[in-house]
Amino acid sequence: MIKIKTISIIGDGGWGTTLAIHLAKKKYPVLLWGAFPDYIAQVAKAHENKKFLPGYRIPLSVALTADIHRALQGGDLIVLACPSQYLMNVLGKIKTTPYQGKVFLSVIKGIHPVSFKRMSQIIREELGAVDLAVLSGPTIAGEVAAGLATTAVVACLQSSLAGQIQKIFHTSSFRIYTNNDVIGTEIGGSIKNVIAIACGVCDGLGLGSNAKAALLTRGLAEITRLGIALGGKKETFYGLTGLGDLVTTCISPQSRNRSVGEALGKGRKIKSILGPMSMVAEGIVTSKAVYRLSRKMRIPMPIGEQVYKIIFEGKNPRKAMADLMTRQPRTEA
Repeated sequence: MIKIKTISIIGDGGWGTTLAIHLAKKKYPVLLWGAFPDYIAQVAKAHENKKFLPGYRIPLSVALTADIHRALQGGDLIVLACPSQYLMNVLGKIKTTPYQGKVFLSVIKGIHPVSFKRMSQIIREELGAVDLAVLSGPTIAGEVAAGLATTAVVACLQSSLAGQIQKIFHTSSFRIYTNNDVIGTEIGGSIKNVIAIACGVCDGLGLGSNAKAALLTRGLAEITRLGIALGGKKETFYGLTGLGDLVTTCISPQSRNRSVGEALGKGRKIKSILGPMSMVAEGIVTSKAVYRLSRKMRIPMPIGEQVYKIIFEGKNPRKAMADLMTRQPRTEA
């Protein structure tokens, strides 16, 4: 395993830009890649990502490029920060240039809606046996960029690699833990977006704090149920990448997934919500994966099912919430 001295971030969204700012403050040479040359040129000129992270200055030391070859050559650590639905396309670009010997870190949250694969599985299938870790946790981009206290987890089967990445990202305001449960970490970070949509629907309908607390808590039960069945560890779902990430995404006004749910609860249709959005709400695609996967594995996930039906079948949100409340009474488990 190489010693990491330089870092390239693949994806110029809010989180990728935030991590570029964070690492530049730690004096690492950072290169930020985006797919669109004209927009990258705008960001480089303004030293601000006005579309995805407005109000936060990008340090002059951060290099920007739309050249994937330059991005791969310029980093010992390659941070994959693109939306999950664009990952295959990005990996295709990466495979056109030498990447052997690089360390990869996925900060992408999502589950493929057809194959049901986690992002790290897709990365390994496309790139082979690369050194790979996952960074996840309750990390609202704007708060990290502002230097507010935040925690996250590096998940990796190689403890030495996890420790090296932990040291790279760790600061007095960004506390990094490690674990070896990649499956649980990715499942928790992905499905929490679906539950956040449900909590947003609750807000949009004006159902109050009691209902929202119930959705969050029972949502965690659903995440844990599926996650354990897929090979994750129970304790992971009660940690930062499970409960912690879930709470943040369900309550933060900055959460895109919660905001999408709130708009749905207020009666807007999904197409009208997504039209003006510049950033991706991962929970929309993930809800399709969760619905299909839970049915395939015969694991009950009633909240996930209702979110899917609201988004993809146009079900009335108030009827969906009523159907959750009138299910057959049962023990809490």
